[in-house]
Amino acid sequence: MKFKIKSGDTVRVIAGDHKGSEGKVVRIIREVNKAIVEGVNTVSKHEKPSASNPQGGIVEKEAPIHISNLSLIDKSGDATRVGYEMRDGNKVRVAKKSNEVI
Repeated sequence: MKFKIKSGDTVRVIAGDHKGSEGKVVRIIREVNKAIVEGVNTVSKHEKPSASNPQGGIVEKEAPIHISNLSLIDKSGDATRVGYEMRDGNKVRVAKKSNEVI
């Protein structure tokens, strides 16, 4: 499945507990149609002591959010849908609201 949101994009959460929060997409998990957004949907996770983390303890980390609950933010700061166009022989992503290249 192809997603119109990619890693590094700035997105806004449009549904759920974190509605209105904004952040940068860190990673897309294609198998479950979810994305990890920086600073959004943080959970406390208990970790056992290991070689990389000898102390163990409680760690704050971001949990995945479903792609359908995210909307891309264009350069003007508005949430927008994404379309594709051919410009100068290249296929580019275009913001539907402002019609500018993302």
